[in-house]
Amino acid sequence: MAPALDSKVCVITGATSGIGRVAATRLAEMGARIVMVARDTERAEATLARLRAIAPAAAHRAHIADLSRIAEMKRVAAEIAAAEPRIDLLINNAGALFGARRLTEDGLERSFAVNHMAYFVLAHGLGDRLRAGAPARVVNTASTMHRVAWLDLDDLQYARFYNGIFAYARSKLCNVLFTRELARRWAGTRVTVNCFHPGFTRTRFGNQSGLFWAPLVFVSKVFAIPPAWGARTLIHLATAPEVADVTGGYFVRRRLTRPSRRAEDDDTARRLWDESARIAELT
Repeated sequence: MAPALDSKVCVITGATSGIGRVAATRLAEMGARIVMVARDTERAEATLARLRAIAPAAAHRAHIADLSRIAEMKRVAAEIAAAEPRIDLLINNAGALFGARRLTEDGLERSFAVNHMAYFVLAHGLGDRLRAGAPARVVNTASTMHRVAWLDLDDLQYARFYNGIFAYARSKLCNVLFTRELARRWAGTRVTVNCFHPGFTRTRFGNQSGLFWAPLVFVSKVFAIPPAWGARTLIHLATAPEVADVTGGYFVRRRLTRPSRRAEDDDTARRLWDESARIAELT
């Protein structure tokens, strides 16, 4: 029997499609009130309508923001913090793959900005509300692709040589390192922080990755798993009693799994944190 989430507040990014939409739907069915951060107003409204049909009495809400912009993530975090006295669950799930190197308005490579910095800034901005809701949980969507990545802290923006797959893999390594360091910093707060690999899932992911990568991603999805399967570990980490006290972990198929050796480097995790805080101008 699934645990009840009545009156629990869940903030989630990437809830308008793929595993994020599956997770938001399932959590709403379990009684949670969903607070989405979305980029597209039309898709956000469609998802809200779906959630309200499931739970008409719940005050589900959507905040629109560009996840590639640090100022936007700070703004939306402040808006949510002002509206929510406490948060029980933060799911950092939005992600993207980009075939060509382009910089955001902040001068950041897009994979790094969307897949890592958005997680970092949103968690920082909602930290007080998560601690107010303790016991609370943070769940970050990572990927097994982190295993092929290395972190060059002198070239985080891939200025020297760009490859879309490697940039994506590096951003996923950042997710695992960020999870590890955030769990260390929040130890004793009763807010757990974990990440997971969903599996190669049949979603919109990669559809706009460029003329070279997008067709390859599209064809490869013949072998991908359905979003409902990809969301299983996310929902497990968000709700399961048996992981209530687990923090700093990397999960695959709902099992705690060792990440790559690079992802277990505490010094690298601290250095990435310091550099991310410098970039975002956060203390």
